[in-house]
Amino acid sequence: MTQPTPPGSTPGRTPGLFAEDRSAESSRLGEILRKETVGGVILVIAAAIAVIWANTPFADSYYALRDFQIGPEALHLHLSLGQWSSDGLLAIFFFLVGLELKREFVAGELRKFSKAIVPVSAAIGGVVVPALIYLAINLADPEALNGWAIPTATDIAFAVAVLAIVGSRLPSALRIFLLTLAVVDDLIAIAIIAFVYTSEIQFVPLLLALLPLALYTVLAQRFRRFFGQHQAAAWLILLPIALTVWALIHASGIHATVAGVLLGFAIPVIRSKASGGPDAGPGLSEIFEHRFRPISTGFAVPVFAFFAAGVTIGGIDGFTTALSSPVTIGVIAALVLGKPIGILLTTWVTTRATRAELDPSIRWIDLTGVALLGGIGFTVSLLVAELSFGLGSVHDDDAKVAILVASVLAALLAIAVLRPRNRHYAKAQNAEGAADR
Repeated sequence: MTQPTPPGSTPGRTPGLFAEDRSAESSRLGEILRKETVGGVILVIAAAIAVIWANTPFADSYYALRDFQIGPEALHLHLSLGQWSSDGLLAIFFFLVGLELKREFVAGELRKFSKAIVPVSAAIGGVVVPALIYLAINLADPEALNGWAIPTATDIAFAVAVLAIVGSRLPSALRIFLLTLAVVDDLIAIAIIAFVYTSEIQFVPLLLALLPLALYTVLAQRFRRFFGQHQAAAWLILLPIALTVWALIHASGIHATVAGVLLGFAIPVIRSKASGGPDAGPGLSEIFEHRFRPISTGFAVPVFAFFAAGVTIGGIDGFTTALSSPVTIGVIAALVLGKPIGILLTTWVTTRATRAELDPSIRWIDLTGVALLGGIGFTVSLLVAELSFGLGSVHDDDAKVAILVASVLAALLAIAVLRPRNRHYAKAQNAEGAADR
């Protein structure tokens, strides 16, 4: 792949010293932000700042910032900063989800039914069982029932970050299982957002959105080599079209993050024959993911977490009151218990009822740790909570407390299971290395 000309330089000339420094520094920063552990840490820090700020004497300034409105009224885009983060910035995250989903379907684990059936079934079980547990706990409150989808999502960035920190020696198949499960989980969550949380659809802007989306798709497919080699071209040509698609879908009443998924699906995964075919290197989908991952990890998702996670708990008494809410109990039980139960039970049934098998390197105790990681329902769960109850409502605040508590509990339980297993595999690998010598 041809490298883009470094900033501050012109083609055919050696860039100046400071241009080289800026380019190198930008590259180093980008590589840091692409690391799963870094993304998870930034996410936690952003959420922690929001929770701390919202529980200080300066809480009013936090809510004033979150509710500050900006944007053109004529285009129905006069939104609060909180709305811009959930409708706008989070679309970048879902664009990357769309890229991952398509790559999995075209060239990844989801391409082969025999390999995909177990994690796909596990993902479905990890959606259905938590929803049923939440509904059972909140049957007495019709309004609370609207939050049934909150515990169905797994935060792929957070979960994979925890696995990367504690599971460096775990079988690689375990990570692939978690990624596939989380990707399918995201696909289900996207469908829920699109079809369940859309109260009224405006068909004119929705139909109009198909025109720029078709243009975007044709350009990305027809000129994939051009956009892969010239980074600025994507910003100058594809980005304005993508923003038009996003604005029209937002105006249609469908949550605008769906636009990110559709735009991600439009990007080709495999290189064209003119570019050397699939064996000549990464396709445009992988190139775009490499380019835009730092923006999502370092800015879009943390800003969303900052505006979404802030909730005034009200000290110990307020925290105790929140924990006694059926919404809070339902979300915590569904994420911490329902997720692993659904994942493990469905995996067991699938492997017993069909010819599908787990990878030979995966043990059930290892899978239990990964199933517990599925209970980390951070980013998408916070979004679904807002869509379910409305930003700042009592149920929304209770749900946020539950999501934060459940995600921490799920991570700690997963670490308790996976850390000893990681030591076990480390000893086995060291013993093998000693025997070979």
